Amino acid sequence: MPLVLLPSSQLLWVRVAALVFSCVAFSVSAHGAMLPHGGMADWCIFCWAFSFAGTLLVLLVEQFGLQARTPVSWTNFPITLACYAALLCLSASVIYPLYFLQGGSWRGEPRDCRIAATVFSCLATVAYLGEVSLARARPGEVAGYMATAPGLLKVCQTSVACLIFILVSDPVAYDGHAALKWCMAVYCICFILSAAVVVLCVGECTGCLPFPFAKFLSAYGLLAVVMYLTATIIWPVFQFDKRYHGSGRQQPRLVAVAVLTALNFLLYVADLAYSARLVFVSV
Repeated sequence: MPLVLLPSSQLLWVRVAALVFSCVAFSVSAHGAMLPHGGMADWCIFCWAFSFAGTLLVLLVEQFGLQARTPVSWTNFPITLACYAALLCLSASVIYPLYFLQGGSWRGEPRDCRIAATVFSCLATVAYLGEVSLARARPGEVAGYMATAPGLLKVCQTSVACLIFILVSDPVAYDGHAALKWCMAVYCICFILSAAVVVLCVGECTGCLPFPFAKFLSAYGLLAVVMYLTATIIWPVFQFDKRYHGSGRQQPRLVAVAVLTALNFLLYVADLAYSARLVFVSV
């Protein structure tokens, strides 16, 4: 029987490590952690399961040499998936211990499983960050858009927006004033456009646009910076100031939304700066 030898590389072993760590994280959580159904428990399980499934897909496609038969750009897809997986596992690594390890009410196997899931989630985050570092474009290197700094920033922008959506939706935190609804519109519009850029690049559809893609990126980047600047100012003012019917209480999730809004504003500023001067080759 012939022996099948898989090509070995640093990137391959980092992906295998990420695959194993994410698999262990959701396996021990599903097996004995006794998590409640719904809410943040389901979110953490989704983060690990999505990362595991995506990495397994990438490994299978590359080991069987099926890159040319996939309906996506293989110069953009793996690193996009790795970046999303890194951010998802990072969010799970923060959320999981905050919600399911505090209080000390659990003992024995459930607590041990929760500690193990937290540890392996952190390890998966490190592994995925390592994959992104190995796969990203170096200065002067010809690569797909998603391997460049602006492409990776798009992934970060959409991920931060998803966290904002989770925090403001249950319970609804933006229906108290029209200005807060404007903030929600900013989050939605910018998320849709950033997600559209990611989909266009991964699907190799940028050439189908009726205008130059680089000009679209610059114009959209400027628009997003202006819109997020307004949201960064408006959200804390109308959420916390009693003069505008705010609660006056800085609830943790509302403060988190304000911080994430400011973070996304900085990400869009950096994106605009990169997009304004970056010359890339779409493969």
